[in-house]
Parts: sequence; structure tokens; C-alpha cells
Amino acid sequence: MTTLATMMQEGNLAGLRRWLADAGTLEVAEELVRLPPADRGVPFRLLAKDRALAVFEALDPVHQHELLADLREGAAREIFERLEPDDRARLLDEMPAAIAQRLLTGLNPRERQLTAILLGYPEQSAGRIMLPEYVALHPAMTIAEAITRIRAVAPPPETLGALPVTDGGRRLVGVVPLASLVVAPEDGRVADLVAPEVHRVRVDTDQEAAARLMQEADLLVLPVVDLEDRLVGVITVDDAMEVLEAEATEDQARTGGAEPLGRPYLSVSVLRLARSRAIWLLALIVAAVLTVNVLQFFEEALAATVTLALFIPLLIDTGGNAGAQSATTVVRAMAVGEIRFGDLARVIVRETGTGLLLGGMLGALGYIPVAAFFGPQLALVVSLTLTVVCTLASATGALLPLLARRVGVDPAVVSAPLVTTLVDATGLVVYFLLARVVLTV
Repeated sequence: MTTLATMMQEGNLAGLRRWLADAGTLEVAEELVRLPPADRGVPFRLLAKDRALAVFEALDPVHQHELLADLREGAAREIFERLEPDDRARLLDEMPAAIAQRLLTGLNPRERQLTAILLGYPEQSAGRIMLPEYVALHPAMTIAEAITRIRAVAPPPETLGALPVTDGGRRLVGVVPLASLVVAPEDGRVADLVAPEVHRVRVDTDQEAAARLMQEADLLVLPVVDLEDRLVGVITVDDAMEVLEAEATEDQARTGGAEPLGRPYLSVSVLRLARSRAIWLLALIVAAVLTVNVLQFFEEALAATVTLALFIPLLIDTGGNAGAQSATTVVRAMAVGEIRFGDLARVIVRETGTGLLLGGMLGALGYIPVAAFFGPQLALVVSLTLTVVCTLASATGALLPLLARRVGVDPAVVSAPLVTTLVDATGLVVYFLLARVVLTV
């Protein structure tokens, strides 16, 4: 299959035009970012204006910035002005201050004001991702008046899934689904269609919390109010999905023992990839010193019964895996709001019981082959260690993320890699202490 990159290398402009005409918006965006940044402007300039804007909006902000840098100033300003204010604010966060200021200055006064409103809210807040352009209805309006107002204002289409209803002081009264307006009699009242329960967030609410609320409540539009409960904007489902994707990516990176890249993988240099992982590797090496110290402390026991060394990898790997399973499960449950710090005792009891069952099962399965080859005493040590280590690891994997959230640390930071390292050291202590008792070494 001929790709965009191949046609660019061959200088096949006729084929390039045909491919751009036939390909979908997302396909064009995906192929565009695979080109070197300096080559992206050529196919992008071949797109019609409306198509070019759709492709541009489908790009990550990092790639948007790179593309604008390759376009002429007039074309870049035109695309920038046609963006929605929330998309514009997100793009400005990726730009150097001087370039961002120049683009802001080139906006018309209204668009500049709308963008400045969003930039005035803290990063990662609901206010930063809301759309300040919306239609607000009044409860006393008839259905016909409401539809006329919607047509007159012509807000962004994505805000029309549900329409906020406010009183004379712009205070939120409720929300009316657009579908309800369309099928209602024209002489009916908006007040009769207001949903009995209305969800809202404040401008300073965390983005992830707002996005999770939309996900849990199946909302297409979420009203955003200021500190006095006055409506100032709405968050749409497409922006909520982007937030959830970014948060999931960040959690996955930290769960795997790396810092989030903050940009698409192919846009990151090898040096930056290494830097995102190096800090964690160094930290985990320091933590692994505990394991070395444990081995040194029990050096005499290890020398007396060399066979003990054979089972060290099995035991610490099993304990680390059990802890990682527990931590991953708890972090995920916390992320989707299924558990909170108040559930600490219940979670610890559940994970401890789970670890005990798993450890007992593994210990029982391992006893027979170990006893057959190395004797019943060593088999008892290994089996008991598996039981204890799995129990401790599961409890630790549940405890650390909840404590981290309590003190304001991202739970993903203390998940699988850190839990595994701590369990390695404690598992060895348990192993050698049991060996001392059972084998009298």
C-alpha cells in the first residue's frame, strides 16, 4: 500500500492529491505525523480550508505546534483563529511564550478575550478545558423561543447535546437535553423539560474529576460554574475523553516505572526517552540496596545451606508479581472512583485474604516437587515463605497507593516497581528467618 511518506519521497504530487481526497480525516492526520516535521506542510497545504482545519484539530498539540511553525504566518494565523477557545488554549501551552503572544495578538478581540478567559484558570482545572461559548436557556421560555435562540446564537455543535438553563442571575437551574426540545410541543415551557438532577463542576475542579463525572453519569455536556454558582462554560464529551486518555497514559507510564513523556512517542528523542526512565531506574537501584543488605546480613545462613540460594529468584519474583497485581488493581479502582481512603480497612482485609489464598495454593503446589528433590524441611521453608510473602505483598500493594493518595502523591508513583522492590527485601527476610527456625542454620 502506497503511503503518504512514499509519495512524498517520489515527488508524486498527483498521487498525493488523490490520496488526500480519498483518505479520511483521521487517516490523513495519522500519516501526516509520520512525516518529518519539515515535510508536513506540503500535503497539508494541498487540503481545502475546512478539511485542513479538521485534520489540524485531529492532531496532538505538539504536532499542531510543529505544523504551524512550517506554515506561512498568514495561514498559521487563520488556522489558529478558527480553532475553538479550549483547543487554542491547549495549543498555546505547548508553544514558547513569544510565539504564543504573537498568535494571541493576531486574534480578533472576541476570540482573544475568550482564549484569555481560559488561560486565566489553573492548568489541569475544569475551567481550562471548558468552552466559554454556549447557549443558556431561561425556564420561562417556550420551546419555540428556545429553538429560535439556539439558531440565533449558533454555538459550537458539540455543546448542543444538553443545554444549560439559568435564572436571571446566570445561576444554573438545570439542564435540558436537545432531544427533549426537538420533540416537545412548541408552546411548552423549558421549565417542564429540566432534568430532575443536574451535574456541575466548579472552574477550579480537577480536570480528571470532571471527566470521570461525565463518564460515570453518561453526560455529553457538563456545566461549569464559578465560585458563586454562575454558569461560565461547558465541558464537552470530546474534551473529557482527551483528559481521560492523558491521565491513563500518565498512570501507565508511572506504573511501569517511568515518567510520562507528555507528547507522542514518535515525537520524543532517544535522549528524552532515556531521561524519563533513568530517574526511576536509579531510584529503584537505591531501593534494591535493601535486598543486598539482607543477603549480606544472612550470609552465614546462606553459606551453611547453599541450596537456599536456588529458591531466592522464585520467591522474590513471586512476591513482586503478587504485589504488582494488588497495586495495579487498587490504583485502577481508585482512578475510576470505586474505592477511596475511607475504604482502607476493607481493601487491606480483602487483599490480605487474597494474598493468603494465593500464597497457600502456590505453597501447597510447590511442596511436593521441592520435597522430592531437596527434602521435606526445605520444602516446608519454601512453602511457608510463599504463603507469607504473597500475603505481605498483596497487603503492601493495597496499602501504599491509598496512603500515597492521602498525602497528595500520585498513587501510580508508588505502584508496581516500588512495591516489587520493597517486597523483594521483606521476602528475603521472611525466607531466611524461616530457614533459621526450620533448618536451624
